[in-house]
Amino acid sequence: MKPRAQRAIGECRRIAAMSEEEGRTTRRFLTPPMREVHKLLRERMEAMGMTVSVDAAGNLRGSRRPPGSRTRRLIIGSHIDTVPNAGAFDGILGVALALECVEIAQELKLPLPIEIIAFSEEEGVRFGVPFIGSRAAAGRFDPALLKLKDADGVTLEDAIRAFGLDPEEIEKAAIGDDASGFFEIHIEQGPLLEAEDLRVAAVTAIVGQSRHILTWTGLANHAGTTPMHLRRDALAGAAEWVVAAEALALRTDGLVATVGHVDVEPNAGNVIAGAVHVSLDVRHADDAARKSAVEALLAQAEAIAHRRSLALQCTRQMDQPAVPMDERLTAFLAEAIETAGLPVKLMPSGAGHDAMVMAGRLPAAMLFLRSPGGLSHHPDETVLEGDVAAALEVCRKFLERLAAEVG
Repeated sequence: MKPRAQRAIGECRRIAAMSEEEGRTTRRFLTPPMREVHKLLRERMEAMGMTVSVDAAGNLRGSRRPPGSRTRRLIIGSHIDTVPNAGAFDGILGVALALECVEIAQELKLPLPIEIIAFSEEEGVRFGVPFIGSRAAAGRFDPALLKLKDADGVTLEDAIRAFGLDPEEIEKAAIGDDASGFFEIHIEQGPLLEAEDLRVAAVTAIVGQSRHILTWTGLANHAGTTPMHLRRDALAGAAEWVVAAEALALRTDGLVATVGHVDVEPNAGNVIAGAVHVSLDVRHADDAARKSAVEALLAQAEAIAHRRSLALQCTRQMDQPAVPMDERLTAFLAEAIETAGLPVKLMPSGAGHDAMVMAGRLPAAMLFLRSPGGLSHHPDETVLEGDVAAALEVCRKFLERLAAEVG
């Protein structure tokens, strides 16, 4: 698998140069560099004898059906858009490895139809809404999204038309009943596999997310003349709660709680903070555990505010349920990892992926590769050749297992 791994890595690095910005990898939904990516991938697909098309949401799709096969097809894919100043492997590695999977299936003469989908949009950078590509493929595209505008005032509808596509045809991008499942290969984007010295893992679920904004209101006053016991310091109250949130997450298995944004008013060194706005992001693979943690944190915030004579306002921004991967496909994937001679690791994904959207339409499974340094969404994002080769061996075993069911 080493030559295949080298080829896939090289493909990703070539595509990283297809960017809106010189010297940085930035490739948003249906911007000109995406045409370059489509051209490169199309040429490879056609050389492999695949039937290639682009749907109305800008997803590049390549299909391979073995002669005489009548079984439903497996869809393998990931996204080809990026965040600004991205790395070379987030999303696109899954597409490069999907191409290798098709070649493996051809060489082994597996009676398994495969469709590759290179999703046009997952990151939500250009129009502020993620998963445009997989929403369309899963039949979950809301036509109201067509009115969204990017920073230049271009609507989503106009962007689709400028790419030579017809937004009125998006409904036709939806997958029918002739697909058996969806499989995504992706870098972990976190440090867990590296910490455990593991190459790959089978994903069990995409974690659920709760997001809130909490506003703590006290009384801004002079820092030198207001005694400590007479203060209504909004920042001190918020800070106490932030530490409490961290403590709860540390003692709750599988829970992460993050306060990533803080806005202080009046934000002056010699003035007691009168108001503080803080974000809360809570994630867990079990929805009951996530909701219980959120309830506990909000109750603790109320108690802290009351004790410190602060007003507290809480606004919920998101309540996204966890999305489990298909148990049968995940069991096949775990079996493939074991058969490939690797330790079997099962883990949830702390980030959202196209598999999360596709799982609402058909059975889905996901394979993670180690992220060296736990680094992603960064130009230094990388992969190890040995890990990519190991992932391809797992994919081979996985495809053989699926083919055995239909052969």
